[in-house]
Amino acid sequence: MATVTELKAVLKDTLEKRGVLGHLRARIRAEVFNALDDESEPPPPLSHENLLINELIREYLEFNKYKYTASVLMAESGQPVVPLDRQFLLRELNAFEESKDDSVR
Repeated sequence: MATVTELKAVLKDTLEKRGVLGHLRARIRAEVFNALDDESEPPPPLSHENLLINELIREYLEFNKYKYTASVLMAESGQPVVPLDRQFLLRELNAFEESKDDSVR
């Protein structure tokens, strides 16, 4: 018969392999940042360059389904909640999309 310690270890390993623990840790971090966020003091203004960089990071995080990490970025950076228009982003970066795989080059 397995001990409680062994059962805890198996449960922890299973949740870790499924990615559940990572999601929970990220969600807790995001909630802590939201709770600590002082809404009476607005975040510093974003420069145009930082706005574009943050938007690229947000797109990367959302594409890879790192939604909790993206929520922390949004809470800390002051990035607009509504994503920038993709065509605007492409124009600003002098990039283009290939239609066959939707990648940016």
